[in-house]
Amino acid sequence: MPTTTETKKKLVIVESPAKAKAISKYLGKGYRVEASQGHVCDLPKSQLGVDPEHDFDMKYITIRGRGDILARIRKEAKNAKEIYFATDPDREGEAISWHLFHVLGVDEKKPCRIEFHEVTKKAVQNAIRHPRSLDMGRVDAQQARRALDRLVGYKISPLLWAKIKKGLSAGRVQSVATRMVVDREKEINDFIPEEYWEIGVICSGKEDKKTFRLDTRLVSLNGNRVRITCEQEAQNAVEQIQKARLQILEVRSKERKRMPAPPFTTSSLQQEASRKLSFTTSRTMQVVQQLYEGIDLAGEGTQGLVTYIRTDSVRISSEALQDLRAWIPEKYGADFLPEEPMEYRGRKNAQDAHEAIRPTDVRRTPESVKGSLSRDQLMLYRLIYNRFVASQMSPAVYETLTAEIGDGKTVGLRYYGENKVFPGFTSLYEEGTDEETVQKKETFLPALKEKTVLKTEAIEPQQHFTQPPSRYTEASLVRTLEENGIGRPSTYAPTISTIISRGYVTREKKRIYPTELGTMVTELMQEYFRDIVDTEFTAEMENRLDAVEEGTQDWKQVLRDFYPDFEKELEIAEQEIEKVEIKDEVSDVPCDQCGAMMVYKMGRFGRFLACPNFPECRNTKPILNYLDVPCPKCGKRLLEKVSRKNRKFYGCEGYPECDFVSWDRPVARKCPKCGSYMVEKQNSRRGRIHLCANEACRYRETIENSEEEND
Repeated sequence: MPTTTETKKKLVIVESPAKAKAISKYLGKGYRVEASQGHVCDLPKSQLGVDPEHDFDMKYITIRGRGDILARIRKEAKNAKEIYFATDPDREGEAISWHLFHVLGVDEKKPCRIEFHEVTKKAVQNAIRHPRSLDMGRVDAQQARRALDRLVGYKISPLLWAKIKKGLSAGRVQSVATRMVVDREKEINDFIPEEYWEIGVICSGKEDKKTFRLDTRLVSLNGNRVRITCEQEAQNAVEQIQKARLQILEVRSKERKRMPAPPFTTSSLQQEASRKLSFTTSRTMQVVQQLYEGIDLAGEGTQGLVTYIRTDSVRISSEALQDLRAWIPEKYGADFLPEEPMEYRGRKNAQDAHEAIRPTDVRRTPESVKGSLSRDQLMLYRLIYNRFVASQMSPAVYETLTAEIGDGKTVGLRYYGENKVFPGFTSLYEEGTDEETVQKKETFLPALKEKTVLKTEAIEPQQHFTQPPSRYTEASLVRTLEENGIGRPSTYAPTISTIISRGYVTREKKRIYPTELGTMVTELMQEYFRDIVDTEFTAEMENRLDAVEEGTQDWKQVLRDFYPDFEKELEIAEQEIEKVEIKDEVSDVPCDQCGAMMVYKMGRFGRFLACPNFPECRNTKPILNYLDVPCPKCGKRLLEKVSRKNRKFYGCEGYPECDFVSWDRPVARKCPKCGSYMVEKQNSRRGRIHLCANEACRYRETIENSEEEND
């Protein structure tokens, strides 16, 4: 009969139940896997929890609702043969393990912390064989960040409540992000457009008895680079071109290579998912977390499909690189594999602690797992997979032709054409851009010879005006935060979600606008808490946190250096800031109960209508956005609605009598093929399309964007 010791199991503690399910299958019967469901200890919500008077002692308590979880983990730990802590491989994950070490009475130096960067059988089993002790550098860096954020948030937020309105908040990263949006809006408002003209010239000529036409542009006049700023100058240039005897002065043919983009970091994934899939940063992180923790695949069980998702590194493991280089020629042909692997450099201040985001198995194609993934999961997995494979494919090769054209004295024109002669990585993936760009058309490259005389077919002067900088999208805001060293991969999505939910900024057609409230709070912060909203100060603080993790900086010294000046700023602000009265915006909707005109309020789920006579009248209403489209079922109006998971959908105002709903926005036009209603969708390659909702038909039309939509 087995002894008690022999029947004991080894306990592995992870963060999420989904990850626990996958790991249990990988480790087998000798292990018990429990999920802490995130943090089990934290600073108290009702108190500051950081004591500047006693060298910043931190007061940690068990999080409300975690008692039962901790009791279960304690019970399992008491009967466990060994305990392994397998929380996420980052600062926050290390801090969660640290709290669990203390809760269970485990020595910090004991080697029972395991780390893996992908939820696969091989990675998990290898981690179990190589446990380590706690990394206190990571723990202390997380404590320093938590203390800084708590001091800023819990000291400034009550001041904002008292002086402006309840519910406001300040934070080290969110305040800088809001300031960026406010500053960009000021740049746009202060921008003065400048007029300029471009002059296109269509020339024709003959070569080997074949006529060719060239679309050229004016580049110089009288030996100087052309700069035309008014209609009169444009007209003078047109007259000079008309008088000129044009010929080809110089012909240059070259081969241009276009290199692929590196595999995704957290930041670049959020940016590209925003551009190509119209995902918000929070939606991207929610979906990619599911791909990382594991998906139940038909015939394979639960498998993690991508590597760890919070990373600023573009590095991939030698094993993954070897597998990918074997896969590319097998799948796409030998020409698509470069002789040497592509090498990428990360950004200057990248921590490079983890690999880039990549599929855990390159042979697990999007098509092979399509049946096991939701729509969002499939789209994001395909994006990650294609970007990873393309990153090690051969460059695209273009043949280019440049011709300098003129009379040799006064007029200088230039022709440029290019042809893609080898698609390389572009056959699989092309990187998106933040702005709408006109795709270069591939052209037929004529065989041009110098001294060939040309005829002027048409001269096309075009007036333009310089444009202000574009408003931020979520993608471009994330990129700017990263470029300025503000925040880290795990902070971008929650930062943007916070400034939107607080009402500091709004998002319209992907663009981010500051609100009056956001502008007011930012101006106050700039006047009284200059360092908190200063990009250089915030970036330097991130560098100091990195130094804490590396063991070259004491975490409490970071707080000692920060707090004295911050405390003085608080005292001055409390004395000098006068109370600001923000009047609610009055709507044109009367209250059903008392007749007063309702006002707009901001709640946790966005704006809503409320009676101004609160608390005597507590009537509230949702803001209804009607579509100028009749319900396909009953003919009543359609409404834009929001689901419990904060996803937008469209339904009939006659609900529950009429149950019509659609995730995609219906349009007024009926399908010309089958008569069903059509919906609007965003296609990453073709722009907007109208698509028949009838799955048996699926007729589609490409829709041109208006100038307003492109802004």
